[in-house]
Formats: sequence, structure tokens, C-alpha cells
Amino acid sequence: MDIEKKHIKENLTKKLKKLISFDTSFPPGDTTDISNYIYHILKDCGYTVALYENEKGLVNIVAEMGKGSPSLVLNTHLDTVGPGKLENWNHNPFESIVATDNLSGLGAVNCKGSGAVQLWVAKQIAKKGGPLHGNVTFSFVADEENLGPNGTAFLRNIKAISPDILILGAPTNNSLIIEERGVLWVEIVTSGKSAHAGEPQFGDNAINRMVRICNHLEKEMSKRLGKREIRGMRSTINIGKIEGGINTNVVPNLCRTEIDRRLLPTEDYNNSFDEMIEIIENCPESKKYCSVKKLRGTNGFSGKKDSVIVKNISKSYRKIVGHPIKFSNAIGVSDGRYFSDDDIEIVSFGPGIDKEGHSANESIVLSTMTESALVLENAIGYILGYKNI
Repeated sequence: MDIEKKHIKENLTKKLKKLISFDTSFPPGDTTDISNYIYHILKDCGYTVALYENEKGLVNIVAEMGKGSPSLVLNTHLDTVGPGKLENWNHNPFESIVATDNLSGLGAVNCKGSGAVQLWVAKQIAKKGGPLHGNVTFSFVADEENLGPNGTAFLRNIKAISPDILILGAPTNNSLIIEERGVLWVEIVTSGKSAHAGEPQFGDNAINRMVRICNHLEKEMSKRLGKREIRGMRSTINIGKIEGGINTNVVPNLCRTEIDRRLLPTEDYNNSFDEMIEIIENCPESKKYCSVKKLRGTNGFSGKKDSVIVKNISKSYRKIVGHPIKFSNAIGVSDGRYFSDDDIEIVSFGPGIDKEGHSANESIVLSTMTESALVLENAIGYILGYKNI
């Protein structure tokens, strides 16, 4: 490793350690302290910086430099999942452990590794005088792990960010993701009649009713979804949460379930909800005792390999790494989905392997962070230019 890359790696390691030291785990996903820390870094670099908070504790940062178009926005989320059982960790999840070329800590992969990379890139752009054409915006957000409305969705709605090009920091292992599935979360509630468990015949079991409905839904959806697959992406359904009953010796009079549907970019979340309603209504259960509600949903997106951002990240990657970039599919969904109906370019690119995230002892390869940082800095220079170069 040459001296420059070694210095960049040390800088990124220091930044990532600091980001991990802030507990931003969801729930509640509080980003107040980490956002104030990042705010001062970007302010000192000469960015125009603002904090946006739609719900207390869910603080988002937007830092801009330059004017006009194109508007290039980089985005990554600061919240993480919870650490889970601490005994499954080899160390305090908020203290980073470095072993050779790996750094372990909560959020190292998802998504504070990208956060450290984008902070480094922001400082490098400032050192080079900012963009020669257009503007560059860095957005560090909350509420991503909750798929909630108070992070990127909020910034888009109030026009705090209005990208022509959106680069999402995500654990793609420095491959490019140019299309992504949509997501739909649905709630089903069933009701019944309480009774003593010793005489269940005098009650009406809401959990049993839910089981019959879910079995029917899964059976009918499986027939349809088995045929829905494009470019390695599959349309899926998962029963993710079920709640019901007050005590083991009582016939439950209420049951609640949450269902996750992942949608191909060609599927519409409103139509997909209607499809689920149709199947549930065809179940031999009384509608009187069942309600279905859409919790949230967004469509997927699909980009092109000849778009400006894809061409320039690909060109930069070949220059920095020495071989062509790979394209991959996302397991989850990103905040890019909020812009799925906008006419903009969207890509996900960042260090870390997706499967490493959301797990105990998640770790990231530090040299891939260095590659990611250099590729992004170079690609942005291709698109916007830098005043001092």
C-alpha cells in the first residue's frame, strides 16, 4: 500500500471509530449527538449546513457546496439496528476493534462505513475549492432502519434535497446497484370473543382466525410470486410479526400481524396492496372480524448502465482499482425508494458486505473503504469538476 492510501486508510479508520462510538441504535435511533458532531466538521469545511428534525431525536444533516445543476446528492443513514444480546459480541459494540484490515463495531457495515467515507469525500471536495459546476450535497439521515418518514423522506418532502443524481452509501462491497425492489408493509387485525381456555367452545379464537387467513394468503401468493423474477430479483412475501392474546388460559379476542412484501421494479405498491386485499377477501372468513391496512410502501427503481453517474463511477473504479466494476442486487431496500417516481439517476455504492450488517461482531474491510473513498472523490470530479484543479 502506498503512503497516500495508508494515510487515507488511517483517516477513515479514525472517522469510523468515532461514528461507531455514538449509540444511534433503533429503537429509538436517536441521532442528535452524532449529527451535531458531523455538523461542526462540515461547517468548518465551508459547507452551508442545516439540521432538520421532524421528530425529536431524529436529526438529519444537509450540507451543500456550489450552485446550479447538476445537483449531486450523497446520502447515508446514521441509525443502526440494536446490538441484540451483548453476550453474542466479542467486545462492546460501541467500541471498535481493529484486527489487521478489519474493523468490528455496531454499524461498521450498515452504514457508518459509508458515513466515514462520505465525510472524507466531503472534506476532500472542500480542499479542492468545491465543485466547478453544479452543486454537491451531503445528507446524513435518521429513521432508515425503521423505514420511517422522518429521514430521507422528510428531506425530500420539504425539498431540503432535490437531486438530479443520488448516490446512496450502502454496503455493496464497492459494486454498483442501479435497480432495487420496492417494499410494502401491511397490517392485518383479526377479532374474536374471549372465553376461559377451559371452555374454548364458548369463545372465538382471533389467533386461529389469523392463522387461517395467513395460511390462505401465503398459499395463494406463492402461486403468483413463483413466476415473478427478473434479473436475479424475486418478488417475495414474509409474515414478520404476530401479536395476540393476553394470557395462556384465555381465548384471545384480538390478533395483529405485520407482513412484508418486496416488489419488483415493475410492480406498483398500490396494485400489490389491492392484490393482497383481493386474496384475503376470498378467504372463507367473515370480513366483519378482519381488517387490513397499508402501513407504508414505496415502488422500486431501475436505472441504466449508460447514465451519467454509472458511467463515471465505472470509469473511476477502473482507474482506482484496475478492473471493471461489478453490478449487484440489493437484499434490502434503501432510501432511494423515496425518489423512485422522480426522473433522476439513483445508484447505491459503498464499502462492506450487506450480509455482514445487522449481525453481532459486524466488521468491514478497511482497504475497501479506501477504495470507495477514492472512487467517489474521482467520480464526482469527473461530473462536477473541482475549482482548484
